[in-house]
Amino acid sequence: MSTQATKLVIITEMLLFKHIVRILEAAGATGYTVTAAEGKGSRNTRSPGHPSVSDTYEKIKVEIITVDDAVARRIADEIAANYFDNFSGIIFITPVEVLYAHSL
Repeated sequence: MSTQATKLVIITEMLLFKHIVRILEAAGATGYTVTAAEGKGSRNTRSPGHPSVSDTYEKIKVEIITVDDAVARRIADEIAANYFDNFSGIIFITPVEVLYAHSL
């Protein structure tokens, strides 16, 4: 049996990771997945294989799936309001169908 849910994706600087986790946990998110991210955007370009001076400038992609769309939007709004004036990032929300889940 499948469940309708909302997927929140945050692509931003690794420097913000601990701040993002605090926001996720305060909002009641039960889990997340984080992976390294590379690419090009309006604020800078990072491509694989090019060394950086520090890990603080590396990009990450954080993905959260929740059955509560309001939670996803609250998290997105808080991160954007607190950090995206001074740090690069993008957030998107999409509906997803979860086929198998231990818990959401």
